[in-house]
Amino acid sequence: MEPTLVSLILVPSLIILITSLYVFINPVKQKSKLSNIDPSNYPPGKTGWPIIGETIQFFNAARKGVPENFIRERMEKYSKDIFKTSLLWESFAVLCGPSGNKFLFSNENKLVVAWWPRTVDKVFPSNISSQDEATKLRNFLPQFLKPEALQRYICTMDRVAMQHLNKDWDNKKEVIVSPLAKSYTFGLACRLFLSITDPTRIEELSKPFRYLMKGIFSLPIDLPGTAFNRGIKASKFIRNELLIIIKQRKIDLEENKASPTQDILSHMLLTDIDGSFMDEFDIANKILGLLIGGYDATSITLTFVIKSLAEFPHVYNEVRKEQMEIANSKGPGELLNWKDIQKMKYSWNVVCEVLRLSPPLQGGFREAIADFSYEGFSVPKGWKCYWSTYSTHKNPDYFPEPENFDPTRFEGKGPAPYTYIPFGGGPRMCPGKEYARLEILVFMYHLVRRYKWEKIYPNEKITVNPLPMPVKGLPIRLQPHTI
Repeated sequence: MEPTLVSLILVPSLIILITSLYVFINPVKQKSKLSNIDPSNYPPGKTGWPIIGETIQFFNAARKGVPENFIRERMEKYSKDIFKTSLLWESFAVLCGPSGNKFLFSNENKLVVAWWPRTVDKVFPSNISSQDEATKLRNFLPQFLKPEALQRYICTMDRVAMQHLNKDWDNKKEVIVSPLAKSYTFGLACRLFLSITDPTRIEELSKPFRYLMKGIFSLPIDLPGTAFNRGIKASKFIRNELLIIIKQRKIDLEENKASPTQDILSHMLLTDIDGSFMDEFDIANKILGLLIGGYDATSITLTFVIKSLAEFPHVYNEVRKEQMEIANSKGPGELLNWKDIQKMKYSWNVVCEVLRLSPPLQGGFREAIADFSYEGFSVPKGWKCYWSTYSTHKNPDYFPEPENFDPTRFEGKGPAPYTYIPFGGGPRMCPGKEYARLEILVFMYHLVRRYKWEKIYPNEKITVNPLPMPVKGLPIRLQPHTI
């Protein structure tokens, strides 16, 4: 048989066998009957193979770079509003379109609560994903991540961006964008969250992060060499390193060698929440969650911004024109400020269009905590729910000619409510949105003024595993400007 045919026959069978063994060894707790809903009124759709459901189809679409196909095909076949499937050993209702997004976002803690695959609890055994922990973190973060608080970080972001370009981009004919974007965003997060500036220490901390997300969204087989096993080991290593940093910071604060307001870590150590201070393990988990966002999501967006500016010269020219106007209005050596960021309207529209077409966050999970009806169908308590960016982001009903790259979509009032959701929505909207906006725009300001560039591989493929990424990391050829 041809290798491709062997793969088609043997790989699914192997996955089912491994999954069955996993379920046998780690049985899912059987729930008592939660609902009296007539199954005939469940949403339309299929649940796929026993145990594994349609998980293979879901991940295969992502690995081929077209995760939207899984959603689109079922919306066309079953319903544009809601369909059922089975993923990750769970029964799912997928709510689609702006109405589905609005329903799930507005019913948080009423009809649904956040849910994560069991792999998250294995990789993060400290309940970092639990509802209580998520609520505490979201109540705590705004004082650092709201626009007013972030203004004081702009000068630091400016300096870090210049240092990064000086070190890793200048005097290079070619660079690979993805690892450099991660180096910039992670280094900035280490500086602002932990006051770590030593490049060697930052590099040491960053290495295990490459395994975390792949471990979370993998088959939960804890054997040496598997993505799941590497993810668990990476989580333990990072947490232990953070605990060392936290213990030292406590000593430094006691000896007045560190400032109570210098970064998020100091504030966490000194903040009284509900009558008590957070313990070291709790703080390590929260910092870990922040660093994950700094390592993956923002760097991916920055990579696709650079990719898009290479593909659309007219867009690049408009971005550079906007950034040069800002640069020309400033004195020699003057750093960026909040007013400058507010002038970067077209540049931010470009980022928004990138997030529409290649959102790092593909969707979000919820669990029904009560029976509910939606569009004439019944979803029973205990079922999992899923919202997907792709039910709207690439839907021509909401974005005409959705495959076209058009930043002007975001001019004026922009997209209709609940159609553009790269940061989620409702009470669980990503709290780091404004932080990401600042670090991306600051980087764009310096990059387009220094360089023009072209892709080395014009047709480089995109895969989503579990986040979107050019398969070769986006190598580009630099053409320096004379500023």
